[in-house]
This record gives sequence, structure tokens and C-alpha cells, in this order.
Amino acid sequence: MEKPADLIKDAFEQKTWNEIHITDSWRVFKILSELVEGFEKLARIGPCVSIFGSARTHHNDKYYKLAEEIAFKLTQNGYGVITGGGPGIMEAANKGAKRGKGKSVGINIDLPFEQRANQFIDSDKLITFDHFFVRKVMFMKYAQGFIVLPGGFGTFDELFEAITLIQTRKICKFPIILAGSKYWKGLVDWIKSEMLAEEHNISPEDLDLFTVVDTADEAVDSIKEFYSRYLLSPNF
Repeated sequence: MEKPADLIKDAFEQKTWNEIHITDSWRVFKILSELVEGFEKLARIGPCVSIFGSARTHHNDKYYKLAEEIAFKLTQNGYGVITGGGPGIMEAANKGAKRGKGKSVGINIDLPFEQRANQFIDSDKLITFDHFFVRKVMFMKYAQGFIVLPGGFGTFDELFEAITLIQTRKICKFPIILAGSKYWKGLVDWIKSEMLAEEHNISPEDLDLFTVVDTADEAVDSIKEFYSRYLLSPNF
């Protein structure tokens, strides 16, 4: 018997491209199939932490090594690791999770130029999406924390969406940790001086929505400390 996600996908794929292009309402079926597939696979993975960062980071880079060590230490504390499934920081995190014999999840995105699934993802825990926004739903719903290493626009997109959703109470609060104080210093200083002090666009307590650390132990301890006070639960 076909799964609901497969039935929805089949219905979408039976339409010709011209029909789909004429009526975008048919695209809802493709989006729905991605949501259903993601929910079905990720609902069973247990407590996990998402690790974000650049796909361009070289394996000799200090942040690659930091991401790998953070992921390894998370698995030694009972957490699985979720990444965007690609190279760079994502690969490092999946590699660390695999080394720690923990769950190594990849939420991949189909891109024409740079994204490919890395080899350290568990074979039964790789999902590839066409839509960025569906992929971000999965990150938000199934991660019990975000650890963010240096990255580009995509990394900042995921970071600020999480902060916004927690700030507006659309999802439950969970730890957001920025790893690498040198990289984040300029941004954090600007948030404090311009967004808060000069323009009053955020509240002082909004600065408590994230923590800046430099070491793998500090990152993992931040997760552990948070869940010594709160129960592990889905984010929405």
C-alpha cells in the first residue's frame, strides 16, 4: 500500500508541466508531499540538535573541526544531529555524529550548483526537498536546539527565522548557540548598538534568545543546561 506522501507525489507528477504552470494550485500537492514525507521520517528520530554553517568550509578549516567535535560530543550526551545534508560544516557535523555512533540526519535541498548529500548521513535518515521553506519547517519542528557556525546567507536565514519564531512565541523556546565569537562579534555588536540602543527595534531580553560560545564543550553544556530546566518536546 502506497504511503500518503507517495500518493500525493503521484497525483502531482501525473499532471503535465503546462497544466502545473497554468495553475499553481497543483503545486500544493508537491509541497504537501514533501511535508508528509518529512513528518513521517523525522517524527521517529528522537532528540536532535541542528548544526548549521557554510557549505563552502574546507575540511582543514578550524570551524569544520569545531563542528565535527560539537556533533561528536552531542552524541555522547544522547542527542542526534540534524544538518542541511550538504558539504562543509554540514558534512563535518554529520561526520562527528557518525564517529560518535549517534543519529546522523540530513535534510538536503535540491540545488543546481553546489548541494550534494554528504557520505556521513545515515542511509535511512536522508530527505531531499525542493522547497527551502518546507525544509526549514523540518528544522524548526524536530530540532531541540540550533548550533550555528560561520556561514552565508542561508545560515543567517535559518538563524533569524528561529529567533523570530521564538521571539513572537510561534514556537517553543529552545537554545540557539552561535559558535565562534570572532565571526559573530560584529553582528552581535551591531544588534546591541543599532537595533537595541539606537533604534529600539528589539527589547533587551531579546538578547537572551541566543548565546555565543567558542568551544565544543561550551556549546554542548549550553544545550545540557537548558534541558536541565525544560522538558524535551516538539517545538510546535
